[in-house]
Amino acid sequence: MLGYEQTYISALEVGKKGPPTQEFVDKLITALNLSGEERDRIFEAYEASCRKLVIDNDMPQDVYWLLRDLKKHLHGLAKTQIKLIRQILVLNEDKENVPLQTVGRIKRRSKEGVTM
Repeated sequence: MLGYEQTYISALEVGKKGPPTQEFVDKLITALNLSGEERDRIFEAYEASCRKLVIDNDMPQDVYWLLRDLKKHLHGLAKTQIKLIRQILVLNEDKENVPLQTVGRIKRRSKEGVTM
């Protein structure tokens, strides 16, 4: 149905081949007649499986250092560390969804009411 050898598809399924091409993913979605939600999940998994990262030319130098450090320590990260890093990365997303609360003024006590 997809126009690929069964051995290739099997190798993808068991992780012996690298991530599939965009063309393969498109053919898979068409052949399986996936719903919108299923397509979104497939594209999300496809995006997560990509092994290369392209950095825009205008990124700040700190981004390059961050990625160098991450690459250097990637194999030694514990699951807890990975989870923490991912939580840090989505902090701004969470902040956008939380309504701002205004803080009322704090009233000062009068000098007569303070005992020392």
